[in-house]
Amino acid sequence: MIVFEKPHALTDTPLHYCPGCTHGIVHRLVAEAIDELGIEGRTVGIAPVGCSVLAYNYFNCDMIEAAHGRAPAVATGVKRALPDNIVFAYQGDGDLASIGMCETVSTAARGENLTIIFINNAIYGMTGGQMAPTSLLGQVTQTSPYGRDPKTQGYPIRVCELLATLDAPAYLERVTVNNVKNVRNAKRAIKKAFQNQIDGKGFSFIEVLSACPTNWGMTPQKALQWIDEAMIPQYPLGVFRDKEA
Repeated sequence: MIVFEKPHALTDTPLHYCPGCTHGIVHRLVAEAIDELGIEGRTVGIAPVGCSVLAYNYFNCDMIEAAHGRAPAVATGVKRALPDNIVFAYQGDGDLASIGMCETVSTAARGENLTIIFINNAIYGMTGGQMAPTSLLGQVTQTSPYGRDPKTQGYPIRVCELLATLDAPAYLERVTVNNVKNVRNAKRAIKKAFQNQIDGKGFSFIEVLSACPTNWGMTPQKALQWIDEAMIPQYPLGVFRDKEA
């Protein structure tokens, strides 16, 4: 009897992520949802620019590479051209909440029937650890060496809360993957977001608080603890919109 195996929707390509990065966990959860819903053959993923720029190597479904920040716009075009397909964008905080904020908000405001998986690790990962729109107050980064100061650098952007002010989104939830319980909850949320799209309920957005040990300057273990100690107080977990409920 098979107890545990790699999801079919994941390829055999070794992941390129740094040790302790939780992108790989989220990739697996997305792939498991695709497998369990039986939608691999009609799923199209949109890869971003950022640490997960190579996501097209890791999923067995069709994948498209979008320009920086433009994944929601590309996803919209694919979904409108192929309305029976399941379309998801997979994006980091620099890609989605900075250069791509207009596309994110506009796609949500239109209530496009697609899914966005948003990885929030509070820093620009691929380019070396600069301050991101989601970096915490006081957080030290390459471009905030004395810590993020709201007087000069503003406050962190809470994307779920921002999108919850719009009328159109069907489902908005923030999760994390820093322990077994939270991983299971994240999988439930991602699968629900795909199911909403299958059922034609509209725009679903899952924010995942993710660890970046390399650019945070921490061990993988400490990075998982830091999500509890620092990130969750700034970005509380939970459902911000569920029209079904």
